[in-house]
Amino acid sequence: MQHLNLEKSIRYLSARFLILFLLIAALGFVNSSHAASFVEKRYEMVTEQLETRDIIDKRVLAAMNWIPRHLFVPKTVSDHAYEDRSLPIGWEQTISQPYIVALMSQAAQVSSEDRILEIGTGSGYQAAVLGLLGKEVYTIEIVEPLGLGARKVLKDLGHKNVHVRIGDGNLGWPEHAPFDVILVTAEADEIPQALLDQLNENGCLIMPVGTHHSQNLVRVTKKNGEFISETLSAVRFVPLINGPNSYTTATVQVFPKKN
Repeated sequence: MQHLNLEKSIRYLSARFLILFLLIAALGFVNSSHAASFVEKRYEMVTEQLETRDIIDKRVLAAMNWIPRHLFVPKTVSDHAYEDRSLPIGWEQTISQPYIVALMSQAAQVSSEDRILEIGTGSGYQAAVLGLLGKEVYTIEIVEPLGLGARKVLKDLGHKNVHVRIGDGNLGWPEHAPFDVILVTAEADEIPQALLDQLNENGCLIMPVGTHHSQNLVRVTKKNGEFISETLSAVRFVPLINGPNSYTTATVQVFPKKN
């Protein structure tokens, strides 16, 4: 996966952002004063929460400066959508804090030609960001009301390259494999083998691994058929929900990255 030329990437994303902005205005999700307030809050989120930390990928920063995060949370908490914290979205699930969304997106080094699998759609916010960065996004949510809600918001905002499935993410989406990037937005003690099996050569998988009390965000890269793992950050995610036919044990060997 190669980074796009920065100038080309900005032009590429700007076209998508313009269409997204016009759709939001046309659909009338919020009145003009609220819209202006959310735009300001979104800008502050990027400049104060992301740029001041270690988020340096211009495409990720641009995407998060345009995606209307407040439309991906319940109206009761929409005024808090751009704060530096996770928020409840119902059914004991949460939307990750903006920094974690940016960190995972940046770590994935998504190019405009990448095909992405996301496990744990939630409200659809991370998928929307990935949809602006990559070619196609396939995202799976096991909680049906969340998945249906995410599908509607993504459709209303014009994300035609984001495909939502209701089902067990542990099994991946084999019909569309292999994937260049796989993001898992829920924690498990080990990486599901099916996801590793669906990772493309030179692709990367990013996932929180550990227990409810101790988790690390890890990036696994497939090189010459081997899986190389590195730890990115300590994190806290909700557990990955297992379906009736799922399995979470990775029987392939994962090697630590050599420094």
